[in-house]
Amino acid sequence: MFTSLLRNRDYLRLFTAQVSALFGTGLTTVALGLLAYELAGADAAAVLGTALTIKMLVYVTVAPIVAAYADRLPRGLFLVSLNAIRGGVVLALPFIGEIWQIYVLIAVLQTASAAFTPTYQAVIPDILPDERDYTRALSAAQLAATMETLLSPMLAAAALLVISYHWLFVGTAIGFAFSAALVLATRIPNAGATGRGGFRDRITVGMRIFAATPRLRGLLGLNLIVAAAGSVIMVNTVNYVRDTLGGTQTGVAMLLAANGFGTMLVALTLPRALDRLDARPVMLTGAATLITGLVAAIALSTADSGEWRWAAAPLVWAIAGAGTAAILTPTGQLLRRSAEPADRPALFAAQFSLSHLAWLITYPIAGWLSTATGFTTTWVTLAFIAATGITAAVRLWPRHDAEIIDAAHRFGSAQDAPRSTVAA
Repeated sequence: MFTSLLRNRDYLRLFTAQVSALFGTGLTTVALGLLAYELAGADAAAVLGTALTIKMLVYVTVAPIVAAYADRLPRGLFLVSLNAIRGGVVLALPFIGEIWQIYVLIAVLQTASAAFTPTYQAVIPDILPDERDYTRALSAAQLAATMETLLSPMLAAAALLVISYHWLFVGTAIGFAFSAALVLATRIPNAGATGRGGFRDRITVGMRIFAATPRLRGLLGLNLIVAAAGSVIMVNTVNYVRDTLGGTQTGVAMLLAANGFGTMLVALTLPRALDRLDARPVMLTGAATLITGLVAAIALSTADSGEWRWAAAPLVWAIAGAGTAAILTPTGQLLRRSAEPADRPALFAAQFSLSHLAWLITYPIAGWLSTATGFTTTWVTLAFIAATGITAAVRLWPRHDAEIIDAAHRFGSAQDAPRSTVAA
């Protein structure tokens, strides 16, 4: 399925760079949760919730500004510099001893990530102009993220048997360094100039395309569902395993791996299905799957005791992973169809910010509310948010939408419109 992609050396190097950075980030995810637990104990969820809220604030504000000037930067050198910053930050994390230091370093780390991710995403369609190749690349990217979610916790679990979790941060830094070296070896075309000189126009064009495009407005609701379910996985897993199930560090890693396994199963089968099916039913099915996973998690949280929870929890976490993959895999395809090449960096950055705006809502709920009231109330609240998201997606994304609509008709004049042909 991916054979034709691997023949493209520039894509192969860039994809390998992505995988390297992803696995480094995956190790940090596990290590950061354990670091928070060491410093805060039972309040670890609140610490993680705050750290991840800082991450989302940075993502929402930084990405559109970077995209506004992406066409003025040498993208290869820019990506390498951002990897160097991220590697330096994670090397500092093992040496901290105060909770506030986590927050400062996370802010720096995620500022670099907020600039890196949309820039990287906008490079791929320039390297792979063929629609089918690009669709395969989207699936490969999701599969890579899935394999990271699956394998990183397993690698971390094995490593934690013989070393301290602090060394996982070193593994992350190595991943970023290798990623930077591969980007240096890749021929990355610089972005074409958009022709927009005004700062306001540059930072808002992606948002304006979202506002004008029904399928993208529906995507906003789906972003909310992914964030509601994902917050349970990212924020609450550590405390749920350690305090409710009485598990160990290895148990935390294995439950996160179950989530990755569910994602992998869907990511492997979805590309061929997308050749025959529209994205809308696939993504709405993923949304329904995520809500099912949230309801099952609520049922788990109400159980007082029982060894059966150790068997049920991985299944629930895997269901959440499967639903997430069904929504995220087709997202890049929707974005590509909704903008011309000159506007893609802005549109990818808008999706990056808007999707993380949803996480900005759900992360504090998962962290702070669970600390104050427990898992059941928190997960019921997140399930209600997810239900709101799927309702919005169904209503905002028409069942039958036109393939292409001239953006100028939507923005009132060709002069004011983004330079895009917007898919409805």
